[in-house]
Amino acid sequence: MVPRLVIAAPSSGSGKTTVATGLMAAFAARGLAVSPHKVGPDYIDPGYHALATGRPGRNLDAYLCGPELIGPLFLHGARGCDLAVVEGVMGLFDGAAGEGELASTAQVAKLLRAPVVLVVDASAQSRSVAALVHGFASWDPEVRIGGVILNKVGSDRHEELLREALESVGVPVLGVLRRAERVAVPSRHLGLVPVAERRDEAVAAVAAMRAQVERGCDLEGLLALASGGGALDCGAWEAGAALSSELPEGPARRTAGPPGPPRPPSPDGAEGGRAGRGRRVPVVAVAGGPAFTFSYAEHAELLVAAGAEVVVFDPLRDERLPDGVDGLVIGGGFPEVYVSELAANEELRKAVAGLAESGAPVAAECAGLLYLCRELDGREMCGVLDASARMGERLTLGYRDAVAVSDSVLAAAGTRMRGHEFHRTVVEPGAGQAPAWGVRTPAPRVEGFVQRGVHASYLHTHWASAPGVARRFVERCRTS
Repeated sequence: MVPRLVIAAPSSGSGKTTVATGLMAAFAARGLAVSPHKVGPDYIDPGYHALATGRPGRNLDAYLCGPELIGPLFLHGARGCDLAVVEGVMGLFDGAAGEGELASTAQVAKLLRAPVVLVVDASAQSRSVAALVHGFASWDPEVRIGGVILNKVGSDRHEELLREALESVGVPVLGVLRRAERVAVPSRHLGLVPVAERRDEAVAAVAAMRAQVERGCDLEGLLALASGGGALDCGAWEAGAALSSELPEGPARRTAGPPGPPRPPSPDGAEGGRAGRGRRVPVVAVAGGPAFTFSYAEHAELLVAAGAEVVVFDPLRDERLPDGVDGLVIGGGFPEVYVSELAANEELRKAVAGLAESGAPVAAECAGLLYLCRELDGREMCGVLDASARMGERLTLGYRDAVAVSDSVLAAAGTRMRGHEFHRTVVEPGAGQAPAWGVRTPAPRVEGFVQRGVHASYLHTHWASAPGVARRFVERCRTS
């Protein structure tokens, strides 16, 4: 049994992130090991969660991974923890468009048998709050609303009116937060600004969230509610239980930088690096730093479980790829914000192009796709792909049902996967001679590029939904 809470709201903008992150930080400050989770595909909120808890922020997405993997992924992340806090997505019952409750906070709460704390923006209401909470508490009997936290309360009198109204609903008030501008976190076209771009300010923001939650919330009551969730029925997840054996305790990773002591030889006596292929631990370089902040924690863990050593490097700072690199993973992020710096790092761009030309495996998603293009907003990029990228006017957003069109380092042709698009850029052409994916939604099309060992696409996927992806990639690193 893992004590757990799901922090939800009637709609986006109600204060879920403030409350969830503040609770994580407050309980961690009490000495509890807190496991942070986020419903949905969001990469940015988990960065703030990690800052609050000192543990990797993890996603629980029933569309990308399937409902059967929510339990195993949760238990993997919460292993050894005293408490898990799960931040919801959008409104409590909002899920994948046209798919009913699929990928909603409500569905995840039911799969985890977790009590829900409803965060209500009370800034423009008083007695009406009772009707709102009653509606959410009674809509789905399988979703247990265990308490309410009132956010953006204006005064003592306002709080009194809200509490009086909620007495008739039977849902306890577990917190009252006053308006506090200093807790606000700046946003951009894709949501909050990532932690990696504003480390000092993010630390201050998390501290402010913690202070506000500690002042206004009944932490003992919330902890008691979390402990009342009961044991998880792991038998219901038998189809996904094997994932737990795929994932290690944590990734064995190093960070590119000044040379350190030599790495020990692998168990069979061969060292890492591109020499002696097939007999050593392959090295997979993963792009990080402020420009490439979008990555699911399980990706690195699955690479390690498949036998790789993961090395994180920063394309803004590092002028060369890590020593002995055999494969490259470039995830999502905001390269358009750092296009000048990326363009100026000519040595690294040439190294990336050279690695791709050698046939080494390269997996690029969204921001990684842009980085591999000839140019981004008129500035020179790596030139691996004969394509040009630019900022657009329209936000492309949504879940996608996809099938691999071409054999690649990630998947055999015909492999079905689900993904997520989230960008405001345009790549022309949108697909190469060998496209990466055929996408059925919102309209049938092909997209992305497969050439030599490169797989580049706008589609974000969660490799835990198909652990064979990581195994295939690592095996290609050994043999390419």
